[in-house]
Amino acid sequence: ILEDDEYYDVTIEVGEDPNVKIFRAHMIILCYRSPFLRRTLSSNKKNGNSVLTHIKFSNISPEIFQIVLRYIYGGVISLNEQEPSEILKILVAADQLFLQELIDYLQKYLIENKSEWMEQYFEHIYRTSLQSNSLLELQQYCINFMAKSPEKIFKSIDFTSLHEKSLVSLIKRDDLQMKEVKVWEHVLKWGLGKNPTLLPDPTTWSDDDFKMMENTLQHCLPLVRFFSLSSEDFFQKVRPYKKLLKHQTYEELLESYLNPNSEPNDNILLPRYINMDGIIDSKIINLNIASLISRWIDNDIKSKFAYTRELYLPYEFNLLLRGSRDGFFPKKFHELCDNVPHT
Repeated sequence: ILEDDEYYDVTIEVGEDPNVKIFRAHMIILCYRSPFLRRTLSSNKKNGNSVLTHIKFSNISPEIFQIVLRYIYGGVISLNEQEPSEILKILVAADQLFLQELIDYLQKYLIENKSEWMEQYFEHIYRTSLQSNSLLELQQYCINFMAKSPEKIFKSIDFTSLHEKSLVSLIKRDDLQMKEVKVWEHVLKWGLGKNPTLLPDPTTWSDDDFKMMENTLQHCLPLVRFFSLSSEDFFQKVRPYKKLLKHQTYEELLESYLNPNSEPNDNILLPRYINMDGIIDSKIINLNIASLISRWIDNDIKSKFAYTRELYLPYEFNLLLRGSRDGFFPKKFHELCDNVPHT
């Protein structure tokens, strides 16, 4: 049908000079396959009485549009011979035309088959993902990748250009692979980027400056795990910005370092789960519990806030027995666990 030159009733002008091409198509197919084209064609139809309806897409190349148009007509697309960069362009075009089924397929294909290329061109992928609310899988891939390799990513992109939503999604994660003091430093850097009139030195800030910065960071500050910081980091990195924190929060932080008998409240965020392969293989305890056990062993619990500090993992935890793997028989327990040192 696409090749039929006799019964077409729509012409589509695609591209920009000098790379422009006119495609012939059929209104009924376009309307049923794309909600965007349905609205566009309906609008154009009302504006004139000509036999042919003419629409124009200058921001899509003819080569990419031809691939998408064949998909609209046939419902299939072959990506085996397409470069990843071209697939991304097809995805952007599909998003513009509201082809949700194709959008979902292309996002999944890129994530599952072109991950190395996506890591190499991460900044471009990330910025593309933010152009539309339909590219949620791509956005989530980018957030996941940033959580696994934050330092690498923050050096490769203009971190201060991150959308607030993306920054919040990132720093709220338990598995963000970054020391908390670095999280805090990056949050401050992002806030300074949003307020270019502020100098980096907080001693130069007025009360109004602190209020402006506090408003900028209002959704980020509650997600920074200040209680995970060492006393040195708190003194050097947080204390100069005390006016950004709520008075009660700052007082509780100060007390946690000065009074070893003070009780932590229930709202304190625990340290992040730093990925340390080989440290522990357990379905029962996590790295926070392993850290607490390590502190018990080394008699390193100096206050009731010890479990809120950054993970302390000087030991390797070896799994001796797992019921789902070894069975639940007492004989097996004694066989694997009796007379094993350091247990």
